[in-house]
Amino acid sequence: MATKSTVNPNMMLITSNWNQTKTFKAIAITKECPFVEAIYDPGSQILALISKDKKEGYHMLPKLDDNGDPVMTKLKARPDGKKYKEQRVLLNTYTEIYISESDEIENFIKMFCINAKDYDWKQYTVALPEAGGLDLLGTEGKTLEDIKLEGVDLKSV
Repeated sequence: MATKSTVNPNMMLITSNWNQTKTFKAIAITKECPFVEAIYDPGSQILALISKDKKEGYHMLPKLDDNGDPVMTKLKARPDGKKYKEQRVLLNTYTEIYISESDEIENFIKMFCINAKDYDWKQYTVALPEAGGLDLLGTEGKTLEDIKLEGVDLKSV
């Protein structure tokens, strides 16, 4: 017979920003919480979780001189536009987990966040219509309340 496991809510929802857009974040409130934080990206409609588990991985970092300043390239900018040299460095980084399904995001919030019932986190999520989508160009840095779209009621989307 299978036993039902329970999760103690050990995160709290707060208001935050992602690329100058208002969003929500979940922060750990107990040492037992398996996550450092979770933040919702309104652009891609993904909840990004940062786990306490670490993994080794290579990352490109600026190459530094003896003074700790980035070493600049001698000629023009590199193909990626950077004007400084980089080097591969093996680092321990936190494991990242991405949740993209809206029902799974809601389940995570209900399971882990103590204020899931009181905090209106859904105000920062907008499901794009199936046919045609919404034109969000030029809306960077605005909250959903600031965006005025002709003929679209954001609450019914």
